[in-house]
Amino acid sequence: MRTGTDNFDSCKTLASAWRRIGNRRRMGSEALRAYRALLRATRTTFAGDTLMLRESATEIRKKFEENRNVTSAADLTRLLEEAREASHFISNMIVQAKLTDRGGYEVKPGKDHAGATLEVPSEALLKNSASLNK
Repeated sequence: MRTGTDNFDSCKTLASAWRRIGNRRRMGSEALRAYRALLRATRTTFAGDTLMLRESATEIRKKFEENRNVTSAADLTRLLEEAREASHFISNMIVQAKLTDRGGYEVKPGKDHAGATLEVPSEALLKNSASLNK
């Protein structure tokens, strides 16, 4: 025979289960938002650079797939924060150099890059990158 306490415990267990399901759905939708934000950041930053677009999309997908089965709330929170930081870094700290007709490179930082430090890669690295993108 079930008592009132048994029913109360069953309700608590059911409520707890629904909370866990809700948290998983919320985390899942947050992960999808973070994934899309990273892809948007790379599409904006690397516009016109097919190699970087392809490689960055592959790397982002790989990282999310590696962590697909993570269930710990603490780990999920940490991973989502890392994804947000990566998206911010790509959007605000990376500027794509463009090869000019004169053979030099032109960098046009946007307003998102205000206050960022400019690091200029070596000519050899830039030439290698240009030849890979052709």
